[in-house]
Amino acid sequence: MRKERGRRPKKKVCGFCVDKVKQVDYKEATRLRRYITERGKILPRRISGNCAKHQRQLTVAIKRSRIMALLPFTIE
Repeated sequence: MRKERGRRPKKKVCGFCVDKVKQVDYKEATRLRRYITERGKILPRRISGNCAKHQRQLTVAIKRSRIMALLPFTIE
């Protein structure tokens, strides 16, 4: 089996930019849960498809949400 060369996967678009979200809110636990792995880790930009601005806001929002006990630190 050969690997195809030159074929790049389609660029993912930022879900927050599509929805015209200005500030990522830590209280929206259902939305934030999509950007966490089943182990509880935050998905990186290249996998989630977020822009840099919203990825930074997302990280802070997830951490705040964990402290407020809206999201778990780990999922066992």
